[in-house]
Amino acid sequence: MITNLILENKQTLKGVFAVCMIVAGITHFIAPHTYVKIVPPQLPYPEAIVYISGFFEILGGIGLLIPLVSQAAAWGLVLLLIAVYPANINMAVNNIHLDNVPDGNWFQAIRLPFQFVLIAWAYWYTRSDAKSDVYD
Repeated sequence: MITNLILENKQTLKGVFAVCMIVAGITHFIAPHTYVKIVPPQLPYPEAIVYISGFFEILGGIGLLIPLVSQAAAWGLVLLLIAVYPANINMAVNNIHLDNVPDGNWFQAIRLPFQFVLIAWAYWYTRSDAKSDVYD
């Protein structure tokens, strides 16, 4: 029942995901210092990394809404979400506090695996609608 409800609302959920990615990307430009804090210290130019990842989150979110490039945008978001995962790990391992973001092991226990939910959500849109109807 829940699976059918999700499948019936695949396009609506795509819009929700796209908006979430666009909003997340915009926040990289509004409050870059927040994201710079969690960039692993081994990486050079953390501010540039924040702006670039924000740009690609916005681009990917917009791309999801354009049928001609939607699958490519979904693949791009899958790769982006994998690429930024080390920042989440860095935040958890080093107990980095961000203003207005909950702290603690309980939060990290939810946040780290939730990234895989986002990756799976993006992956869902990498297949054409015809294929997804057969395999979903």
